[in-house]
Amino acid sequence: MRSPQRSHHDVVVIGSRCAGAATAMLLARAGHDVAVVDRSRFPSDMLSTHGIARGGVVQLARWGLLEDVLASGAPAVRQVMFRRGDNQTTLRVKERAGVDLLVAPRRHVLDALLVDAAQAAGAQVRTGVTATGLRRDGANRVVGLDARTADGQPIELTARYVVGADGLRSRTAGWVGARVLDSFSADTGTFYMYVADAAWPAYEFHVARDAYAGVFPTHGGAACVWLCRPAAALGSLRAAGSDRAAALLAELDTVSPTLAARVRSGRITSVVRGAAGLPNYVRQPVGPGWALVGDAGYHRDPITGHGITDAFRDAELLATAIDGSLRDPADEHTAMAAYADRREAALRETFDLTRALASFPPPDTFVELQIQLSEALEREADLLASFRTPAATAVRAA
Repeated sequence: MRSPQRSHHDVVVIGSRCAGAATAMLLARAGHDVAVVDRSRFPSDMLSTHGIARGGVVQLARWGLLEDVLASGAPAVRQVMFRRGDNQTTLRVKERAGVDLLVAPRRHVLDALLVDAAQAAGAQVRTGVTATGLRRDGANRVVGLDARTADGQPIELTARYVVGADGLRSRTAGWVGARVLDSFSADTGTFYMYVADAAWPAYEFHVARDAYAGVFPTHGGAACVWLCRPAAALGSLRAAGSDRAAALLAELDTVSPTLAARVRSGRITSVVRGAAGLPNYVRQPVGPGWALVGDAGYHRDPITGHGITDAFRDAELLATAIDGSLRDPADEHTAMAAYADRREAALRETFDLTRALASFPPPDTFVELQIQLSEALEREADLLASFRTPAATAVRAA
C-alpha cells in the first residue's frame, strides 16, 4: 500500500470546467487556499454547443478574461439573425450591461483558459486525479475527499468546504444525497457539427414546426451548426452511424433550406455529436461542508443554450457565499442559505421557459417564448453587471 499524499485547504473543488474553474478562480482571487481535482487533462473537449449568452460575456469581461477569449481566435459576434420560413430579421447586438458582443469559444479553449486563470490566481489545480469518495467528521459534516492519481497514488485532501462541480452525472451529488427539488422530462435531442469555409457573421436561430436550428460562429472561421427536435423525429439521424452528417443535412433541409445550402457550400470539419433525453433538474445546492455548482446542481435541456452562463453565474454566487462564510464562520448558515436562495431566484425563469420550449409548442407560441427568454437573458445580464468585480490577484486573508 502506498502512503497517501495529504494536504489541507480552505476549499476543494471537484471538477475544473466552467463552473469548477470559475469558482476556484474567484475564491483564490479572494485570498483563499483552493485545490481543484479533475480526472480530465487539459486542453480537452466536451459535448457542448458553447454559445455564450450576454450574461456570460458580461462576467468574462468583469473577470478580465474576455480579451483572452477573443485573443484565442474566437470571433466577436455582433449580429443575431432570426429566421422562420421566408421571414428573416437580423439585429445588431447593442451595448448593454457593458458589452456589445457575443462569443462562442470552443470548450477545449475556454476550459483551458479558465483553468489557467484559476492557477494564476493561486489555486492548486491537479488534473488526471479522480475523486473516489468524501471524508466526514463525527457530526457527518463533509470535511474533505479521497482521490487517486492515474498511476494509483492515493490522495487525501481536507477542507472547510468541498464543492461538487463534476457535471451532469455528478458523483458528488450522489455521495452527499442531494435532493432533487424540481425536475421535468423533455424527450428532445440536440445534434451539431462544425462547418468551415462559409460566411458566419451572426448567431443564427431558425424556427420551424417541431424544430429549432442555429449557428454559433467559433474559432478558425468555422461555426457550430446545431439542430434541436423532439427525439421521435430524430430516429433516422440517431441511427445513421457514419452517415450522420448527411442525415443532419437532410434534417436541416426541412427546417431551413437556406441554412442547409450554406452548410453544403462550406466544409464539414467534424463528426456529428449530440445527445437525446438529457435530464432536467434542480438539486439541493448546499449541505454541511458541501455545495454543488454548475450541472452538478442544476441542468436543463440545451434548447435554451444557457449552460455556460448558468455555470458562471452560479460560480460567482457560490464563491461569494463561501468567501463570506470563511471570513466569518459564525455566518455559515446565512451565507450558504443565501447562495441557495439567490441561485433559485436566478434560474427559475429560464428553467420554466426551458420546460415550455422543450415541449415544442406551435411555432407562433415557440417564438413568443423565445422573445420572453431573450428579455429574461437581458435582465440577467444587467444583474450580473451589477455584481462587485472581484480582485484581479489573490491576497491571502488573515
